[in-house]
Amino acid sequence: MGKLEAMKERYDQIMIPEELNIRIQQEIEKSRRRQEQKGRAGSRHRLRRTVRSMEAMAAAACILFTAALNTSPVFAKEAGELPVIGGLARILTFRAYETEKDDIAVSVEIPTIEMIAEDTGITVDEINQEILARCNQYADDAILRAQEYRTAFLETGGTPEEWAEHDIKITVGYEIKQQGNDFLSFVVRGSENWTNAYSESKYYNLDLSTGKIVTLRDMLGDDYMEMADQSIREQIAERQRAGEVFFTAEEGGFAGISEEVKFYINGNNRPVIVFEKYEIAPGSSGEIEFEITGGN
Repeated sequence: MGKLEAMKERYDQIMIPEELNIRIQQEIEKSRRRQEQKGRAGSRHRLRRTVRSMEAMAAAACILFTAALNTSPVFAKEAGELPVIGGLARILTFRAYETEKDDIAVSVEIPTIEMIAEDTGITVDEINQEILARCNQYADDAILRAQEYRTAFLETGGTPEEWAEHDIKITVGYEIKQQGNDFLSFVVRGSENWTNAYSESKYYNLDLSTGKIVTLRDMLGDDYMEMADQSIREQIAERQRAGEVFFTAEEGGFAGISEEVKFYINGNNRPVIVFEKYEIAPGSSGEIEFEITGGN
């Protein structure tokens, strides 16, 4: 099999976005008309060659389209305007940038919810505005904290070279937990590598049938707190038997969830409760998660 045939075979296996496919067909049609105008002699041979060339170009374009969508936030945002088959909503990067000043590095990636199926009547403008404001505010506050830290460091005898060795990094980003037909679940995070005191995470769980934010009560029922507490205690006991370390009650360990407990919805449509680093276990354990079964 030649290179051209191999590219065509890969192309046949890839679903090309409708708009891209239309553009390709238009170019093929233009080529056909040009060939007809030049006469019949040898036109069929030349047309087949042109069509094969266009198909190869389409395969290459589709490969580049897929790669760009997965690596370029800017391209992903622009591609969001193309028709999409299947799904009601998705998460795209609305804005991304990196900057550095006074050896303070800042990396920001702000997500946005996009409704693919517009006939649902669901609007997400308010949530998107909240996300944008939250990300910008965290970045601004974190930069101010780092600048104050730098000023204090230099005023107490530190040198610019020593400050540079701190390698200060401020990061604002997001992680998709579920992007399905029933729910959209993701977390927006802000962190600073020189301190854990100001790290923040906000979980968003959207019911795609109603457009409403999902609560644990929605997922588990009216007795969700008792159900979650029992499940978490059982899981902690099991993990402790396996060697994991958790704080005791006297050390500030797990004493029951609150109404503001953080959670996301996993691929099994089950709520997963999340405890921050140091909240119920040593920092070396990182975030602690518990999937809660049962309920509605």
